[in-house]
Amino acid sequence: MPIRAPHLYPLLRGFVLGAFVLLGRELEEGGELPFAFEEHVQRHGPALYELRPLVRAFIDERASVLRRREDALLALEELRREPAAAIFANAHAGPRATEDDALFRTVLLGLLVRTAESCGGFDWDDESFERAYAELESSLFGEGRRYAAIAPLVGISAPKPVDLASGLRLRPFVNGELAAHWPESRGLLPPGFGREPDRYCVLELERELEPGAEPPDSPGEIADAVSAIRLTTAAALAAGPVLFEILDGRPFGIRPVLPIAASQPPGEASRLDGFRTPIAVEVLTALAAADGDPELAEALDRWELSLFQNEPFRSEQLRAAAGALLGETWPLRGVLVLGDDDATRERVHKQLVALEQGAEASQAAADAIRRLVVATLRSGDRGELRRNLDRQLLGLEPRQRLRTAV
Repeated sequence: MPIRAPHLYPLLRGFVLGAFVLLGRELEEGGELPFAFEEHVQRHGPALYELRPLVRAFIDERASVLRRREDALLALEELRREPAAAIFANAHAGPRATEDDALFRTVLLGLLVRTAESCGGFDWDDESFERAYAELESSLFGEGRRYAAIAPLVGISAPKPVDLASGLRLRPFVNGELAAHWPESRGLLPPGFGREPDRYCVLELERELEPGAEPPDSPGEIADAVSAIRLTTAAALAAGPVLFEILDGRPFGIRPVLPIAASQPPGEASRLDGFRTPIAVEVLTALAAADGDPELAEALDRWELSLFQNEPFRSEQLRAAAGALLGETWPLRGVLVLGDDDATRERVHKQLVALEQGAEASQAAADAIRRLVVATLRSGDRGELRRNLDRQLLGLEPRQRLRTAV
């Protein structure tokens, strides 16, 4: 590929080549390059194993020595004159880092790590450096930033990738996709991840960022998606415990998933199939309305907290969620939402009245509250929903069938 920054190329190449000589000599003198034992799980067939050198950790431990070298100082001096390098470094290192720190860690160390990973160590290969440098220039002079965050899931399966929102999808995990950036990532994944159908999916958030724009609130968006899927499927679903961030094809960071989404509630795994997917999409979109409706936000919080509590606190949370959602007459209003015929209405009414009067919530009553939350979210206007239900109770308008969840 043509070189777009001929003033940078020889200095960056000189730094990487000099670092290879220094680090290679250390290994020859008895230094040890750590390795990760990477397991590539196959759903059909035996697992495959690979030893991957942890060059990033090895290089990071020697970063202070590398930064004091003359080739690093010369490269940094030239990078300060390149506006695109400052924009790139700020995006990858964040605004808190000093200019030199950001340039050194994101440009110089980043290029060194990519080259060493491609070489499998510190045996120099021209083609590996050229590929790494071409990737750097492409990112350096690109008009925007390509951001992605990946969070592993447990408790859910899906027959095919599912688009939940713009730039947010649930899809099968690809073996090795995280190890390519973080060879030690296996230790950060949930136990048994990649081996079972309900431990084989990830949530992936992708965004195109304008120059200078901050990355999105990935933990928040992942948590909302988990809540939407829990509401739709009643799955014992959890994400994380961490999410992996990638910027311009480079590792950007590892962040914890919000505790409410990272904790797996008791229950059974479920499946996000073609019937439930549109409901999950609709519920996820509607969750944004909770920001402007304090009572709806309280109902959502109470319902989700009930998933993790024992009695009598579980039932108290469910009662509070229903009350915040539909008001003091929530058992009567709830019957109209959930009952399609007289027999169903009578059964649901007994369950909800028993819960209202202080009984411990049965599984059926707990599921009824979940479905009430979903129906309210799908109605689009909680106030209008309550008014319509009251008019039906008074016989002022015919019974209307509402969309709930399975």
